[in-house]
Amino acid sequence: MSQLDLNLAVLIVLLACGVFSQNTSITIAAAVLIVIKLFVPLHMLFPYLQQHGLNIGIIILTIGVLTPIASGKISGEAIAQSFVSLKSLLAIAVGLLVAWLGGRGMTLMTHQPNVIAGLLIGTVAGVALLRGVPVGPLIAAGILSLLVGKS
Repeated sequence: MSQLDLNLAVLIVLLACGVFSQNTSITIAAAVLIVIKLFVPLHMLFPYLQQHGLNIGIIILTIGVLTPIASGKISGEAIAQSFVSLKSLLAIAVGLLVAWLGGRGMTLMTHQPNVIAGLLIGTVAGVALLRGVPVGPLIAAGILSLLVGKS
Protein backbone atom coordinates (compact mmCIF):
# COMPACT_ATOMS: atom_id res chain seq x y z
CA MET A 1 0.00 0.00 0.00
CA SER A 2 1.50 3.34 -1.02
CA GLN A 3 1.79 6.31 1.34
CA LEU A 4 -0.95 8.09 -0.62
CA ASP A 5 -3.30 5.14 -0.20
CA LEU A 6 -2.50 4.86 3.51
CA ASN A 7 -3.17 8.57 4.06
CA LEU A 8 -6.47 8.28 2.20
CA ALA A 9 -7.40 5.25 4.32
CA VAL A 10 -6.70 7.23 7.50
CA LEU A 11 -8.94 10.05 6.26
CA ILE A 12 -11.70 7.53 5.48
CA VAL A 13 -11.38 6.08 8.99
CA LEU A 14 -11.63 9.61 10.41
CA LEU A 15 -14.69 10.24 8.24
CA ALA A 16 -16.26 7.05 9.58
CA CYS A 17 -15.43 8.07 13.16
CA GLY A 18 -17.06 11.44 12.55
CA VAL A 19 -20.19 9.85 11.13
CA PHE A 20 -20.32 7.18 13.86
CA SER A 21 -19.89 9.71 16.67
CA GLN A 22 -22.26 12.16 14.93
CA ASN A 23 -19.57 14.84 15.05
CA THR A 24 -20.12 17.23 12.18
CA SER A 25 -16.73 18.94 12.52
CA ILE A 26 -14.70 15.77 12.07
CA THR A 27 -17.03 14.50 9.33
CA ILE A 28 -16.85 17.69 7.28
CA ALA A 29 -13.10 18.15 7.78
CA ALA A 30 -12.31 14.58 6.71
CA ALA A 31 -14.72 14.73 3.76
CA VAL A 32 -13.27 18.03 2.50
CA LEU A 33 -9.72 16.68 2.76
CA ILE A 34 -10.72 13.48 0.93
CA VAL A 35 -12.28 15.51 -1.89
CA ILE A 36 -9.21 17.76 -2.07
CA LYS A 37 -6.89 14.75 -2.03
CA LEU A 38 -8.80 12.99 -4.81
CA PHE A 39 -9.61 15.91 -7.11
CA VAL A 40 -7.10 18.74 -6.55
CA PRO A 41 -3.41 18.35 -7.42
CA LEU A 42 -1.56 18.04 -4.10
CA HIS A 43 0.96 20.74 -4.93
CA MET A 44 -1.79 23.34 -5.35
CA LEU A 45 -3.67 23.41 -2.07
CA PHE A 46 -2.09 21.28 0.65
CA PRO A 47 1.02 23.45 1.13
CA TYR A 48 -1.24 26.48 1.65
CA LEU A 49 -3.48 24.58 4.07
CA GLN A 50 -0.48 23.25 5.98
CA GLN A 51 1.02 26.71 6.28
CA HIS A 52 -2.12 28.75 6.96
CA GLY A 53 -4.89 26.32 7.95
CA LEU A 54 -4.34 26.62 11.69
CA ASN A 55 -4.41 30.42 11.56
CA ILE A 56 -7.52 30.39 9.35
CA GLY A 57 -9.22 28.05 11.80
CA ILE A 58 -8.29 30.24 14.76
CA ILE A 59 -9.65 33.30 12.95
CA ILE A 60 -12.96 31.53 12.24
CA LEU A 61 -13.16 30.30 15.85
CA THR A 62 -12.43 33.81 17.13
CA ILE A 63 -15.15 35.25 14.91
CA GLY A 64 -17.57 32.75 16.43
CA VAL A 65 -16.52 33.71 19.96
CA LEU A 66 -16.74 37.46 19.28
CA THR A 67 -20.08 37.34 17.46
CA PRO A 68 -22.19 37.73 20.66
CA ILE A 69 -20.37 41.00 21.34
CA ALA A 70 -20.85 42.25 17.79
CA SER A 71 -24.52 41.25 17.76
CA GLY A 72 -25.20 42.92 21.09
CA LYS A 73 -26.10 39.67 22.86
CA ILE A 74 -23.30 40.48 25.31
CA SER A 75 -23.53 44.12 26.31
CA GLY A 76 -20.76 46.53 27.22
CA GLU A 77 -22.18 46.48 30.74
CA ALA A 78 -21.80 42.69 30.91
CA ILE A 79 -18.21 43.01 29.75
CA ALA A 80 -17.51 45.63 32.44
CA GLN A 81 -19.07 43.36 35.08
CA SER A 82 -16.57 40.66 34.11
CA PHE A 83 -14.05 42.47 36.26
CA VAL A 84 -16.10 42.44 39.46
CA SER A 85 -17.41 38.92 40.04
CA LEU A 86 -15.22 36.05 41.21
CA LYS A 87 -16.57 33.68 38.55
CA SER A 88 -15.80 36.17 35.79
CA LEU A 89 -12.33 36.87 37.16
CA LEU A 90 -11.68 33.13 37.23
CA ALA A 91 -12.95 32.95 33.63
CA ILE A 92 -10.46 35.67 32.67
CA ALA A 93 -7.63 33.78 34.41
CA VAL A 94 -8.56 30.50 32.70
CA GLY A 95 -8.78 32.32 29.36
CA LEU A 96 -5.28 33.70 29.90
CA LEU A 97 -3.96 30.25 30.82
CA VAL A 98 -5.55 28.58 27.81
CA ALA A 99 -4.26 31.27 25.43
CA TRP A 100 -0.77 30.86 26.88
CA LEU A 101 -0.99 27.06 26.55
CA GLY A 102 -2.20 27.44 22.96
CA GLY A 103 0.80 29.61 22.17
CA ARG A 104 3.16 27.03 23.66
CA GLY A 105 1.30 24.38 21.72
CA MET A 106 1.78 26.18 18.40
CA THR A 107 5.49 26.52 19.14
CA LEU A 108 5.83 22.85 20.06
CA MET A 109 3.91 21.69 16.98
CA THR A 110 6.10 23.92 14.79
CA HIS A 111 9.39 22.74 16.28
CA GLN A 112 8.47 19.10 16.94
CA PRO A 113 6.02 18.00 14.24
CA ASN A 114 6.51 14.36 15.28
CA VAL A 115 4.03 14.93 18.14
CA ILE A 116 1.22 16.07 15.84
CA ALA A 117 0.03 12.55 15.00
CA GLY A 118 -0.40 11.66 18.67
CA LEU A 119 -2.16 14.93 19.42
CA LEU A 120 -4.54 14.40 16.52
CA ILE A 121 -5.30 10.82 17.53
CA GLY A 122 -6.05 11.96 21.07
CA THR A 123 -8.20 14.84 19.88
CA VAL A 124 -10.18 12.71 17.42
CA ALA A 125 -10.66 10.04 20.10
CA GLY A 126 -11.83 12.70 22.54
CA VAL A 127 -14.29 14.03 19.98
CA ALA A 128 -15.55 10.60 18.95
CA LEU A 129 -15.66 8.90 22.35
CA LEU A 130 -16.15 11.72 24.84
CA ARG A 131 -18.32 14.08 22.74
CA GLY A 132 -15.56 16.67 22.85
CA VAL A 133 -14.94 19.52 20.45
CA PRO A 134 -11.90 19.42 18.15
CA VAL A 135 -10.19 22.54 19.45
CA GLY A 136 -7.90 20.51 21.67
CA PRO A 137 -4.67 19.97 19.70
CA LEU A 138 -3.19 23.38 20.53
CA ILE A 139 -4.03 23.15 24.22
CA ALA A 140 -2.93 19.51 24.32
CA ALA A 141 0.37 20.51 22.72
CA GLY A 142 0.74 23.32 25.26
CA ILE A 143 0.19 20.90 28.14
CA LEU A 144 2.58 18.44 26.47
CA SER A 145 5.20 21.22 26.23
CA LEU A 146 4.91 21.68 30.00
CA LEU A 147 5.25 17.93 30.59
CA VAL A 148 8.25 17.44 28.30
CA GLY A 149 9.84 20.74 29.25
CA LYS A 150 10.12 22.13 25.75
CA SER A 151 8.32 24.86 23.88
